[in-house]
Amino acid sequence: MTVSIHPLTLARPGSRASLLALMAGLLAPAAFAAETAASGEQVYKQVCMACHATGVANAPKFGDRTAWTPLIKEGQEVLTAHAWVGVRAMPPKGGQADLPLDAFARATAYMARTAGGNWTDPDAAMLGRIRAEEAKRIAQMKATK
Repeated sequence: MTVSIHPLTLARPGSRASLLALMAGLLAPAAFAAETAASGEQVYKQVCMACHATGVANAPKFGDRTAWTPLIKEGQEVLTAHAWVGVRAMPPKGGQADLPLDAFARATAYMARTAGGNWTDPDAAMLGRIRAEEAKRIAQMKATK
């Protein structure tokens, strides 16, 4: 749907047209971000592949069912949350400080699927469970310091 709004109409504060234009401007970035969210495979290639392709520091190799099976059995929220905050030699967020949790979780699900796991990309409910597990893991880490 295309909406034509005369530029002078936008200049009138409080007009219906100016409110629609403002709302469109506010919503457009969020809609664009949702449409351009990187897939798990894309995030894997950009961030995770550096270690998981070759097994750097004993990282489970991409597609290695033997290495991934015990990790997959931990459960999607547990494995994702523990990896997110850093586990063993893996740095938090895979070493990319600006990586959002949802992108990280999609990459983790992608890697688990290639190793035989039946994980789906996380929805809002799964992201909530990951956040809850993240909080528990951080508390455990603080308690052992």
